[in-house]
Amino acid sequence: MAEQSKITKWMQDKVFNPLEDKKMPVMQHLFEFQARLTKTVVVVALFFVGTFFYADTLVQWLRIPLQNMFVPGSLEWVPTDLPKIPFIFLSPAEALWQNLKVAALFALVLATPYILWEIWAFVVPGLHVQERRFVAPFVAISAVAFYSGLGFCFFFVLPFALNFLISYGVKAGFIPQISIASYVGFALWFLVVFGLIFEVPLALTLMAKLGWVDAPFLKKYRKWAFLGAFLFAALLTPTPDPFNQCLMALPMYFFYEVGIISAGFFKKKPEAGEEEKTAASSPASKGTGALQPQTATGGHDDDYVGVP
Repeated sequence: MAEQSKITKWMQDKVFNPLEDKKMPVMQHLFEFQARLTKTVVVVALFFVGTFFYADTLVQWLRIPLQNMFVPGSLEWVPTDLPKIPFIFLSPAEALWQNLKVAALFALVLATPYILWEIWAFVVPGLHVQERRFVAPFVAISAVAFYSGLGFCFFFVLPFALNFLISYGVKAGFIPQISIASYVGFALWFLVVFGLIFEVPLALTLMAKLGWVDAPFLKKYRKWAFLGAFLFAALLTPTPDPFNQCLMALPMYFFYEVGIISAGFFKKKPEAGEEEKTAASSPASKGTGALQPQTATGGHDDDYVGVP
């Protein structure tokens, strides 16, 4: 406990206190936002320069789930029975544009911790002490959850989806030839969406911690969440087939259920002032307050007639 108190005191003195809100005017807040946004753009641009030089290698990595399946037991990729699938491009600048797209997305993914730090440093001065204690871990865990979603999609969802869809076309007698733009768009969209799906429990937990929702409220709208998951999946999937829709909708609803459990554990605790107000506004206190003036003003206790 002593060590924990020392760590808490050090965090308050070295991290939270220097970020205290200095009651800056609105224009100064805007200037600070502009400075932090500029630094974020510069950092992302530097990452983009690095990832662009390795764009061809990154595209080759994206091709791994196309004709391979990941085996968790041996931690290795195993080739599937699909025939060799060539990549084609249908316009002169298509290959270059896809390399730029892949490099930009990987630059954003690599710069995510720094982006979250700048958001945290800008927002934290306006937060209360009890809010800072859970927002800081929330920012760190959200980055881990996003990367976990990317990894889960790359190692499990993409190989399964691609193998099913291409096998279906091959068995139907079609020759597989995939445009580089179609494949890169399909793979990147799946990766980003699953990264965001893994954020659903954290978003529900944060809303419960702020008092916006609670576990009973989320349980009440469970069936609407199930329907909404399939509607969102229908809008988000790059192909209109129900198979990919289920691949996105079912994990989305699963994490909604995880969010219900998390919201029950991390619900907002009422403050002391709110408890006193609740006790003062309870029916018993109201009834007692209503009886006392009538007894005092009547002059005699026998004059008061109780409510039957």
